[in-house]
Amino acid sequence: MASSSSTYRSSSSSDGGNNNPSDSVVTVDERKRKRMLSNRESARRSRMRKQKHVDDLTAQINQLSNDNRQILNSLTVTSQLYMKIQAENSVLTAQMEELSTRLQSLNEIVDLVQSNGAGFGVDQIDGCGFDDRTVGIDGYYDDMNMMSNVNHWGGSVYTNQPIMANDINMVRAYERNLFFFFKKANFFQHEFNP
Repeated sequence: MASSSSTYRSSSSSDGGNNNPSDSVVTVDERKRKRMLSNRESARRSRMRKQKHVDDLTAQINQLSNDNRQILNSLTVTSQLYMKIQAENSVLTAQMEELSTRLQSLNEIVDLVQSNGAGFGVDQIDGCGFDDRTVGIDGYYDDMNMMSNVNHWGGSVYTNQPIMANDINMVRAYERNLFFFFKKANFFQHEFNP
């Protein structure tokens, strides 16, 4: 009997040692400390994620701003180029109309010269004792045969060829030549047919 009672006390004292209040206080404090550290780490990671997100958005905004600025610059350059081309097109259209009008006038002069009573044609100038070249208003000789036989536009005046300033000068020179030829033709018509 005595040994069994001592064994009970021993086990009771052993159990009592496991339920020491100081040990449970230490365990609770340790858990609180670990939880607090874990919360701090979680908050730090959350702040880092938010900061990274903000940085990414800022970089994206900067990139979009640069892209927008480049697009605006490109649009400005394109608009200026369009206006320049439109102005050049207007000039070319006006030149085309002027050349068409001059060509029509020149054709009428040629028809009149070829159909006059004296029968003087462009190819008959040299046969009447004239030189093939006539003096223009500017004092330079112009080759009438070359000007009359060469088509400087490569076909019809309405083809899609660029009209250069040199072409206009050639048409004007050709017009002067026909004008002086017409005057000479009329002069000899009166002389031979009084």
